[in-house]
Amino acid sequence: MKKLYLFLFISLFVLSCISIFIGVSSVSMGDLLSGDQRTLQTLLVSRIPRLLSVLVTGIGMSISGVIMQQLTRNRFVSPATAATMNFASLGILVAMLFFTNASISQRIGVSFIFALGGSFLFLGILKQIKLQNTLLIPLLGLMLGNVVNSVTTFIAYQYNLVQNISSWSQGSFTNVLRGNYEFLFIGVPFVVLAFVFSKKITILGIGEDFAKNLGLNYRLIMMIGLVIVSVISSSVVVTVGVIPFVGLIIPNLVSMWLGDNLHENLGIIALIGALFLLVSDMIGRLIIFPFEMPISLIIGILGAVIFLCLLRRKSYAN
Repeated sequence: MKKLYLFLFISLFVLSCISIFIGVSSVSMGDLLSGDQRTLQTLLVSRIPRLLSVLVTGIGMSISGVIMQQLTRNRFVSPATAATMNFASLGILVAMLFFTNASISQRIGVSFIFALGGSFLFLGILKQIKLQNTLLIPLLGLMLGNVVNSVTTFIAYQYNLVQNISSWSQGSFTNVLRGNYEFLFIGVPFVVLAFVFSKKITILGIGEDFAKNLGLNYRLIMMIGLVIVSVISSSVVVTVGVIPFVGLIIPNLVSMWLGDNLHENLGIIALIGALFLLVSDMIGRLIIFPFEMPISLIIGILGAVIFLCLLRRKSYAN
């Protein structure tokens, strides 16, 4: 396991160094070593903030995904398939309507409330369903998310805010600059909280009766897990938009590879999530250089292929 961590850290470091040299504005090692002011400005204002945003988002979304899978006891549930991110988007729209001059922190606050409420609604719907098929649960989440998206779009049309909702409905790091990405770090303490409660969340994933028999406060841990997911999801949606599939495929791939022990695998999940998002971001910047493709499109293509492969593994899904 130590060798795996070392390999992932080295890979992440090397790709991060390569990433800061990719972009329309030319940045070379010679200019950097000579202290060229334009190069330093580009790095500090654009490249480094973008890199940090990608890494924080990848770690946060992958951890949010595995927590949702433990809470619902379903491998195919994530913030994107449980309508959490859809409710977060609706919360941003509500903040724009009722708090015209709302700051980013206020938008994140309203978005968090909607994301948390939406997650509770999704879990409430699951409790009412007796036949909880492995694939039925995420389909219900997608249906609920589509309903929420329809409501969001309808309200946006009524108030001429369609252009605004497009900015967070499609995830992209294009506009990440110094001064408008720092709110992503709101999710960092909650990532730490996920590591602190990883053992209890693992027990939670075994089942409510088993968890209670072990003396675990089931409702409290469930609430902590949902708060972690909601805060991370809302901060990501407000700052860079909706990022699909990361929270779904990364935990599944790690689980297939290393097993289901959340406490032992959480660090690996976080690092692979950051690597996956970083590689996707680099592909989006290079594939039609000097233009750029939204990262949500790149992840959508890669994630859909991986997700279909997971669906074909019936023995794994069951």
